[in-house]
Amino acid sequence: MAGKGKDKDSSIEIQQLNTETIGLRLVGTTPMIYNAMSAKVSQDLLLPPKKKGRSEKESTLKHNPPEEYRRSVYRVRGDVAPTRLVFPCGAVKEAISSAALDIPGAAKAQIGRLCWVESETYQDGEVARHQNISVYGIPQLLMSVTRSADMNRTPDVRTRAILPEWAMYVEITFVKPNLNAQAVGNLMGAAGIIIGLSDWRQQKGSGNYGQFRLAGEDDQEFERIRASGTREAQDAALLNPTCYDVETEELLEWWKAETRRRGFEVA
Repeated sequence: MAGKGKDKDSSIEIQQLNTETIGLRLVGTTPMIYNAMSAKVSQDLLLPPKKKGRSEKESTLKHNPPEEYRRSVYRVRGDVAPTRLVFPCGAVKEAISSAALDIPGAAKAQIGRLCWVESETYQDGEVARHQNISVYGIPQLLMSVTRSADMNRTPDVRTRAILPEWAMYVEITFVKPNLNAQAVGNLMGAAGIIIGLSDWRQQKGSGNYGQFRLAGEDDQEFERIRASGTREAQDAALLNPTCYDVETEELLEWWKAETRRRGFEVA
């Protein structure tokens, strides 16, 4: 019985892949709420704290809104980057990939493999690459009632930074010929409408924060936000925050008065 032989002349042809990078200007159409995990939360996950007794709970502050506000943002160190506030490249890529779920002809996993968001490089003696994107805009302090993820959905007050106006410049690299600049631009534009960025975004259903639009090279709103929302302005806003709305202002003033009345020393 003769076995099946292999064709010695057969070969596999692999198409060469090329990449292209495009730059896109994003302008927020709804405010963006930061939701970075604070160092304290990370530390508690790494080494859970001891359970507090009643007397210890009464003698310690449960919340420190100004400090929680500052810890809620993604920041870059030093004085080289154009902004203090940044946003993770991976989160922007996730928005692009998620937009593919609702657009015919695109698949989330495929888009995730075929494109990525370039991180910014700052020159300060030597090149340092950060997996972040500069975010222009002036943060404000937002306090809102949220529900915890426990079984009872326990209510709590959470303090975060919110950017009423914001903008960023994003560079996206994609694989050719699988994708082209028009397709990537369409995905990014769709992400700005149906996905959004950061907390309580459009993708989650209940909120519509973090939505954005694509802006042209001569977009006046983009240039205005970029000119005013620089590192210096952001540093000042983080040091001396302004309340986003009346409810936040009233709640923060009550907290300040109550902490003084109870004898807490708050910087």
